[in-house]
Amino acid sequence: MPRCWQLSGTTEYLVKGGHHLFPLLPKAFEGIETIGVIGWGSQGPAQAQNLRDSLEGTGIKVKIGLREGSASAADARSVGVTEESDTLGEQMAVVAESDMVLLLVSDQAGADHHEEYFSHLKPGATIGLSHGFLRCHLDTIGSTWPEGHNVIAVCPKGMGPSVRRLYEQGKEVDGAGINASFAVEVDADGKATDQALGWAAALGSPYIFKTTMSMEYRSDIFGERCILLGGLHGIAESLWRRYVGQGMDKETAYTMAADTITGPISKQISHHGIRSVYEVIPDEDKPEFERAYKASYGPCLDIITECYEEVYSGNEVRGVIDAGRRHNKGLPMGVIDQTEMWQIGEGVRANRVEEDIPIHPFTAGVYVAMMMAQVDLLIERGHCMSEVANESVIEATDSL
Repeated sequence: MPRCWQLSGTTEYLVKGGHHLFPLLPKAFEGIETIGVIGWGSQGPAQAQNLRDSLEGTGIKVKIGLREGSASAADARSVGVTEESDTLGEQMAVVAESDMVLLLVSDQAGADHHEEYFSHLKPGATIGLSHGFLRCHLDTIGSTWPEGHNVIAVCPKGMGPSVRRLYEQGKEVDGAGINASFAVEVDADGKATDQALGWAAALGSPYIFKTTMSMEYRSDIFGERCILLGGLHGIAESLWRRYVGQGMDKETAYTMAADTITGPISKQISHHGIRSVYEVIPDEDKPEFERAYKASYGPCLDIITECYEEVYSGNEVRGVIDAGRRHNKGLPMGVIDQTEMWQIGEGVRANRVEEDIPIHPFTAGVYVAMMMAQVDLLIERGHCMSEVANESVIEATDSL
C-alpha cells in the first residue's frame, strides 16, 4: 500500500519500487493468468518486455495484441514475441482471452475503437491505461467505463525507449528506472490498487506516486502543449527571430535559441536543479537573465493558463481526435521543421560540438520563466508535487 510522505508542505502517497519487489508480483496479480498488451507504439514494446522479464517464472503470460497485418509484428518478433510461443496474437482475440488488458494503443485508436475493445473483454477483466486521454474522451462524449471491471492507470514519466533502457540498467544499478504515477479509477473487486502497484513495480519504476486519471491527463496533455513541446518550440522560434533581428548571424542565433536549451541548460537543471542555472551564469550576465525572466513570466503564465483551460474543458482532446481523423482520411498534418529556423538548424546540428555550447543568459531566463510558470500553475490547480515535478521539470530535461 502507498505510504504517506510530506513533500514541500503537501501530503502525497508514494511507493518505493525496485527489482527486489519482483517476488511479490504473483500476489499483486492474484487471479491474473494472462496480461494482454494491446498496441506496439511508444509504450507497448517497453512495457511488454519489462513485464515479461519481471514475471519470468511466475506462470503469468504476457501476450501482445496487434491488428491483423500490422507492420509492427516484425518488430515484435525481433524481441522474441511470436505466435509460436503464444505471446503474439490478433488484437481483439488477445483482449478476449486476457485477465488484464493494457490498452497502449494511440490516443486516436483508443477514442475510435474503445467500444469494440470493451465489448471483447472477458467478465471481470481489468482495464489498464498509461494515459488519461481516454478518460477525458469519455467525459466529453458523456460515456463511461463498462461495469464490473477494474479500471487502473500506470503512467511512466518518460518515453517508451527510456522505460526499457533504464529497466535494463536497473538490473545492475539500484534505483535506475522511470518513475510512474498510478490511479485507480474503478475498484470492482478490491484488487485494483494491488494490480496497479504490481504493474508499476514490474515496469521497474523506482518511485510510484498516486494521482487520479483526470489529474493525469490534465497535467500530461497540458505539459506537452507547454514546456515539453509546444512552449519549447515557441520559445526557440521567438528567440531565434529576436537574435537575428538584433544582428546575430542565423547559425549562431539557432545555437543560442535552441541548442543552449536542449544542451547545457537542460543538463544543468537535470543534474543540479532549476536555481543552479542562475547560479552558474557569470555575475556580469545575471542582469540579462533577470530581465528575461521578469519580462517572460507573466506572459508565459497567461498563455499556459489558456492551454490548461483548453485541456480541462476537453476542447484540446476533441481537437486532437478531429485532427487524427482528418489525417486518417489522407489530409496532411502540419509540420514544424519547415520554418527557416529549423532549416538553418539542420546544418548547425550536424556540426555542433556539445561541449562548446554556452548557457545563453537571456534564453535561460525565458526558459526558466516558462518552467516556473507551469510549476506554479499546476500547484495552484491542486496537482501533487510529484506530478508537478515530473510533468514540468524531469520529463522536460530528460527528454531533451
